[in-house]
Amino acid sequence: MSLFATIHNTTDFDASETILESCFHCGTICRDASGRKDGKVFCCHGCAIVYDLLHESGLSNYYQIKPHSGIRIEHDHALNEFSYLDDPAVLDSLLDFHQSNHSIVTFSIPSIHCVACVWLLENLYRLQEGVGESKVNFPRKEVRITFDHEKVSLSTLVALLARMGYQPELKWADQSTPRQAPTFKRIHLQLGVAGFAFGNIMLFSLPAYFGMNEWNGAGFQQFFRWLSLLISLPVVFYSASDYWQSAYRCWKRRMLTIELPIALGLAALFAQSLFEVITGAGEGYLDSLCGLVFFLLCGRIFQQKTYDRLSFDRDFRSFFPLSVIRVEQGRERIVSVSEIRRGDMLILRLGDLVPADSVLVKGDAVMDYSFVTGESDPVECLDGDRIYAGGKQMGGRIQIRIVKPVSQSYLTSLWNQEVFKKAPESHIGSLTNHVSRYFTVAVIAIALSSAVIWLWVDAGKALYAFTSVLIVACPCALALAAPFAHGTALRLLGAQSVFVRNGEVLETLQRVDTVVFDKTGTLTQTKRNSVEFKGTPLSNDETSCLGSLARHSTHPHCLAISGYLTTSGFYPEPVRSFSETPGKGVEGRVMDREIWMGSASWMSARGAHLPDKISNSGSMVHVCLQGRYRGSFCITAAYRPEVAGMLQRMGYQKRLALLTGDRERDVSLLSSLLGPAASIHFEQSPHDKHSYIKALQEAGHKVLMVGDGLNDAGALKQSQVGIAVSEEVGRFTPASDVIISADRIKDLDRLMAFSTGMSRVICTAFGVSILYNILGITFAARGMLSPLICAVLMPLSSITVVTFACLATRWQGRKSGLTNTES
Repeated sequence: MSLFATIHNTTDFDASETILESCFHCGTICRDASGRKDGKVFCCHGCAIVYDLLHESGLSNYYQIKPHSGIRIEHDHALNEFSYLDDPAVLDSLLDFHQSNHSIVTFSIPSIHCVACVWLLENLYRLQEGVGESKVNFPRKEVRITFDHEKVSLSTLVALLARMGYQPELKWADQSTPRQAPTFKRIHLQLGVAGFAFGNIMLFSLPAYFGMNEWNGAGFQQFFRWLSLLISLPVVFYSASDYWQSAYRCWKRRMLTIELPIALGLAALFAQSLFEVITGAGEGYLDSLCGLVFFLLCGRIFQQKTYDRLSFDRDFRSFFPLSVIRVEQGRERIVSVSEIRRGDMLILRLGDLVPADSVLVKGDAVMDYSFVTGESDPVECLDGDRIYAGGKQMGGRIQIRIVKPVSQSYLTSLWNQEVFKKAPESHIGSLTNHVSRYFTVAVIAIALSSAVIWLWVDAGKALYAFTSVLIVACPCALALAAPFAHGTALRLLGAQSVFVRNGEVLETLQRVDTVVFDKTGTLTQTKRNSVEFKGTPLSNDETSCLGSLARHSTHPHCLAISGYLTTSGFYPEPVRSFSETPGKGVEGRVMDREIWMGSASWMSARGAHLPDKISNSGSMVHVCLQGRYRGSFCITAAYRPEVAGMLQRMGYQKRLALLTGDRERDVSLLSSLLGPAASIHFEQSPHDKHSYIKALQEAGHKVLMVGDGLNDAGALKQSQVGIAVSEEVGRFTPASDVIISADRIKDLDRLMAFSTGMSRVICTAFGVSILYNILGITFAARGMLSPLICAVLMPLSSITVVTFACLATRWQGRKSGLTNTES
């Protein structure tokens, strides 16, 4: 049941008392509009409503996480205010997913600002019946909500968020998707005001600069002091307004950020200047104050422009490692997912991922939406049905038409869902959080200590030392070094067809001591496999039937058979009732013929009568037509020639192992490739591979698993780092942490060397940042740096560290041999 009834029945709100206290919900100072409820003060009726909502739902812990952290409710929202959102056309435009009674929507909520907001929004299911899960992306200020639209409508959901102070910014599907560069109109205007005041106050102060006070009368001197004060007021209250607002929010939220010391320094300069001008004791520091604001704003603009140039975006075209088969004038062509446009016709096979919202045109679609919803129940679709991005085709070959543009940020967010994440091992992130937590407190303490000491030594330098310490300190470089280094690394790797889930994967990769390989599709190359059919000769129709069935699967053996039969000129026929047993075989009906293709054991288990003397090798794919055994395709694996050097180099540093489902063969060749110390295991089922990885971890090893994602998804997920090898297929393995193009597997050892180098880059960037702060604070505390110089140094320090991290990452890529000079 919705809690809106509770909200509307809130009548015991007493607004008669006027007490100067903070609102219990949002922290706003209560004056004339204050009111009490349950012994608590609220600034308005809206805050009292939200308090009731949380209290009735058992979410009072919200106020214990961060007191006064609620959002002030500017105005009440009627229940029918958002009723237009329930229109089917609007739903179709806003929802990410809409199947049966299951819907998913992503909202942009700018008012998300602290950990309490995250906690409250992720407990939305306790506030409203029908909400299943809500996950907050704090950096993007977005929340992804899964809900049952039969129990709660979208309009009710939006109204609830709005009444809590988290009104979403609704984004329509036909809006322009490219990320727009931020506009700096206001900050440029602030900069202009500060620059005007800075220049004029310096002009008025020229006599004082050059000791010419005796040339002008006392009246002129005091006049220019008051004029300078008047001109400085727009700088203090407009140009520096962002710093005052940020400091106020920090004080209200009981938080400490870098803006707080800056605001304290500005306040100290202005207070001292105001005192001197009013009392006639001197000119004050108005020129320094305006210059300080001017250079701070210059630094902020330059800093932001630098970040925009260096920053990475996971929506970058090459970032999502998915290729698809597009139908172009009757011909099939493999293209990157970034080339897909609305209206394109695509072919999906078993295991292929739906890259964008589509409509089924032809074929029997059986969609697995576990990648999107977490539920593995297959959904059967008919021609004309809507198919949503992130679904995985579990049936045969189908044809779809794209109806929405590809959102690579959405696909990437699916890849980064909690269900696919592994235990965090980010030591760098822990160090950053630990240092940043105490940085501001330490800076304020040092600034106060410097001021006190200088009051005894030289009172004239006390204010400058206090302000300089507050301004020069900059923890930004500490916080930005790792994200920008990782972001640059992800972009470089993406350009080299190595797609990494996130930066923490690189940090984990450099601690790996054991590397486990799958064989088929990983060390072997599908395109170069030699195929030979042994058995009763096949007619043209039978060849077409087998080729049509094989092309529905993405298994390397089926791809090899399909390629082999293509040379015979088979004509593709429609396939009915297609199904595949992973790692065992495929079956289906083509031209009214029941066809089985798979291993001998799988055939026997299905009741097929196989000859007594046949090979049971894992490289034999046996064929039955209408229940009669017709022969087998003998597939001779072609090992990738480029992996030999990689395995040899890696064997010197890591422990190697090979797991394969094939029968024991090519033992000597595999031993020569992997080295005599490697462990080689044959006839391994997916469960066996998973158990082997787990046993290694229990023995204390950090394991990297490399496979094709077909029969080893469990092992990929169990390992510390899982790498899926992709070879021109649209299959996507969310359990993997890295997806590498098959032709780049030769650089696997270089990838690991690069990850080790990345740790050194980030540690060096941390060292540079710490050294800057130590030197800067030391010189500032000794009175050797003016606030103006500090205002220039502060943004330059973070720009320097970030630029170093990005350039050093690129150099590390070239040093490891992973990237070329053009990337």
